[in-house]
Amino acid sequence: MNQNFAALILGGTGQVGGAAVPELLAIPECREVVMITRKPIAPRSRLSNVVLDTGAADFAERTAAVAREVLSQGPASAVSCVGVGSGSMRWSEGELKRLELGVVGAFARGCHSAGIAQFCLLSAVGSTARSRFRYVRVMGMKEDTVRSIGFPRLAIFRPGIIVGNAHTPAWVGWLGSLVPGRFGNIDQRILGRSIAAEIALHSQETGVVICENAAMKKLAAQLH
Repeated sequence: MNQNFAALILGGTGQVGGAAVPELLAIPECREVVMITRKPIAPRSRLSNVVLDTGAADFAERTAAVAREVLSQGPASAVSCVGVGSGSMRWSEGELKRLELGVVGAFARGCHSAGIAQFCLLSAVGSTARSRFRYVRVMGMKEDTVRSIGFPRLAIFRPGIIVGNAHTPAWVGWLGSLVPGRFGNIDQRILGRSIAAEIALHSQETGVVICENAAMKKLAAQLH
């Protein structure tokens, strides 16, 4: 278990981020979770909040300043749980790129320049920049963007259908229960716990690891 660690998280107010944060705080060795948000949130024990304009030209630099402060207190990892999920159908490709490549890319660059070695990235199953499908293509571009930054440890989470998520209609979850393997269902709480487990248990490892449904379930179970 990684002793006395902190997590810097972008997208912590979303569905998946909202599942990952309490899983991190449930780990006694987690000294702090720092959420970067656009609007203030109520602080709690071991949970702090830094408000930044994610669309600003200096977002990467401001992120780096926050990350350096967190690192000054001890080891820290970073997490991006940014994602629009089913809402992507209403977004243009340009809008998706501004969020998934622009904002997430700037956050990752800031974390890396500050010296954070481990980065967890929420993506989607089947992601590849070569896909004919817009959302999957942009997710693949996001992965390539973060991969190119050069974190010593990069964990990419590629869930199938996320159940327990407000953005997943009940009929989609039912359909997902009929689909085996990586394209099928994964509970949002398991996804959040797998991110927490990656940070708590694997921060000293190196390389790029791809976590799909089965791997996330196995990873989450390591916290028990």
